[in-house]
Amino acid sequence: MKKILVDMDDVICAHGFIGIVNDFLGTNYTEYDAKSYYINDLVPKEKMDDWVEFYKTKNVYDYMELNQDVQEILKKLNDKYEVYIVTAYIFRDDPSISGDQLKNKFDYLQKNLPFINPERFIFLTDKSLIKADVRIDDNIEKLNGPAETKLLFTAYHNENISDEELKKESIQRVNNWKEIEQILL
Repeated sequence: MKKILVDMDDVICAHGFIGIVNDFLGTNYTEYDAKSYYINDLVPKEKMDDWVEFYKTKNVYDYMELNQDVQEILKKLNDKYEVYIVTAYIFRDDPSISGDQLKNKFDYLQKNLPFINPERFIFLTDKSLIKADVRIDDNIEKLNGPAETKLLFTAYHNENISDEELKKESIQRVNNWKEIEQILL
């Protein structure tokens, strides 16, 4: 069977980080208000210590929503491929609390994707270390590494990447899980 690596945040689920930032700040930001990949950059520097303390008391995955059609299509993919969920878990603003982030991710995946063996949940930052046939991610840098098919899942922070740049990197853009289904099934 061919091996697929699927990212979690902004591919399987979305809107959690903006939800927790809005909860902390009392704002109504959308992801498009973020000027970087890191939504928590919306938190003013002078509130960073309070932000970290707030984040420690929350589970960002309580704010997450599954992307449309993800469960149905991942289940079909899991019948045809070896599906691995590969996701980073280090909390940039305070790496010492990353263990809680890892547990929260694991629990969310186990609850929402019970058909994927938890032994196929991989938690690491450098995804290029893993050989795969297919890579699906929202971060173009995380698509580095060997694969015959590389799919960039459209998210707020990657819409400005041109078709020419993607073609140069042999990456195909997908906007939703139905497009992934058309390509891989």
